[in-house]
Amino acid sequence: MSSTETAPQNREAVIAALGIVFGDIGTSPLYALRESFGGAAAPVLDRADLLGVLSLILWALMLVISLKYLVFVLRADNQGEGGIIALVALLNPWRTQPGEARYVLMLLGLFGACLLYGDGTITPAISVLSAVEGLQVAAPSLDAFVVPITIVILIGLFWAQRFGSGKIGSLFGPVMLLWFAVLALLGLRGIIMEPSVLAAFNPWYAWAFFANNGFIGFLTLGAVFLVVTGGEALYADLGHFGVSPIRRAWFLIVFPALILNYLGQGALLIQHPEAIHSPFFHLAPAWATWPLVLLATVATVIASQAVISGTFSLTRQAIQLGQLPRMRVIFTQADESGQVYLPLVNWLLMVACVALVIGFGSSAALASAYGVAVSLDMLVTTLLAVVVAWRYGWSPLLALGAGAVFVIIDSAFLGANLNKIPGGGWYALVIAGLIFILMLSWRAGRALLTSRLQERAISQDDFLQQLETDPPYRVPGTAVVMTGQDESSVPAALLHHMDCTQILHERVIFLTVIIADQPHVSASERLEIDALGQGVIRMRVHYGFSQPPNIPVALRLSEHLGHTVDTESVIYLLSRETLIARRDRPGLPYWQELIFVWLARNAARATAYYHLPEEQVLEIGLQVGL
Repeated sequence: MSSTETAPQNREAVIAALGIVFGDIGTSPLYALRESFGGAAAPVLDRADLLGVLSLILWALMLVISLKYLVFVLRADNQGEGGIIALVALLNPWRTQPGEARYVLMLLGLFGACLLYGDGTITPAISVLSAVEGLQVAAPSLDAFVVPITIVILIGLFWAQRFGSGKIGSLFGPVMLLWFAVLALLGLRGIIMEPSVLAAFNPWYAWAFFANNGFIGFLTLGAVFLVVTGGEALYADLGHFGVSPIRRAWFLIVFPALILNYLGQGALLIQHPEAIHSPFFHLAPAWATWPLVLLATVATVIASQAVISGTFSLTRQAIQLGQLPRMRVIFTQADESGQVYLPLVNWLLMVACVALVIGFGSSAALASAYGVAVSLDMLVTTLLAVVVAWRYGWSPLLALGAGAVFVIIDSAFLGANLNKIPGGGWYALVIAGLIFILMLSWRAGRALLTSRLQERAISQDDFLQQLETDPPYRVPGTAVVMTGQDESSVPAALLHHMDCTQILHERVIFLTVIIADQPHVSASERLEIDALGQGVIRMRVHYGFSQPPNIPVALRLSEHLGHTVDTESVIYLLSRETLIARRDRPGLPYWQELIFVWLARNAARATAYYHLPEEQVLEIGLQVGL
């Protein structure tokens, strides 16, 4: 493909990335500087402290986003996929056992992923609410309508998710391009009024701020952290657009616009400190307040999209890797496996966001709950990225050196945010803890269920010997029996079927779906086939954790390996277990078994998940006591 063909595509990808990836971090100017001087324990708003906070903001953007994420962490993509689950998968930990180092890393990564769910509910709420609060500047009499308008906007945003992030990004990208242009222009307007604010680039002011304010200065980092809270969403959305468009969008558009706007707000506050309750909107001329409120509202809707899309990607990866039960996953664009929509997750997020808006009532109150989970997640990401860098070719000195710098920064932000826990920071931690318990219960329950089913199974060799010595009545056709990854035994569902019917198909395929620790597996590596004799075939189907498993399509590929399967007439044998939690058997704690039973009953059916034709599926019921 020629460069003339790729250049427009690159521009489109950059603009689309603006609409999805950078919405969260791009709307932080609405509240970040304001919150740095809000509250009872805030520093005094004078010139020295203002330059100190601005210096912290500028250097946080440079060190955390530009250096850590855009240069360091994005190098740890897993075949183009990002996010903490993709990062953990690079360490191949999923089949490790308790006590192993990689098992600890897996648990750490899973907890980090769970923290993003708490962030996924707070970000849309605080972003949209902070924009609609601009009405208080434009028309104070409309103050009572701020919360209702916010709720209506959030409901509309989640309703639009069904159309896919790609289409939404194409629509929102040009709007965000306008938003960042406005950020830059407003910032330039403020800087022209007070050029001395450019001194904030000198890190000495940040050091002096800590020296002058002591512990209060350290706690202010919790508010400064709000300027980088879109970093994890940026990494999680990597699979939607790729590394190059994200880096170009940041360094050419987003980063300069943010720097200019924060400096412009600082310049305004040097001359008019009374504008601290809403420095962003006061930075605009009076005639532009209403248009700016409207543009900010649209931009914060887009900001929410970054976290929502990242949550969808995160959940889909966790399902594929067996950490969450099957859910309905809709691929919104046929040629982009990274663009997905999960209805259940979408509506749960919506309910949580609306409840937060009603419960907290203002963006200032929500800011007290925002940052604890994200800062902890950023620390986890740093630790895992260092291990991945070391494992994949970086020198130990370079990996540990870079890691030490980022761990110190992340730990400082986390320590400052811990002060927010009593004021609402507990919320995201509780959400993360609950989802972590669900993940552990699902993982442990599946292992227990597998062991219970193996008690009913017989070995593969014994089964083949039984077919030879005491053959059942064989009926024409092919039966595909879905199995787990234990190839030494025959599924209990097939044995139960034979006991009840006394028949077996002439051709039997034991089919195992194997999810690799990488996002994509090529079609040439999709299948492994072994002929076992007696008309029995063992087939392994390999998928990446970002690929939708489609069994009929995989069966058609077997023709290239000399095993033609008529997918129009094949019968799929699936087991459908009725699970019963038992107190009288050794296994999991009873409460954990109850959680697993509930999750299993509400999981999406395997028929839809594997794209099996309903009319060709035969489900074999089994009652299993855990």
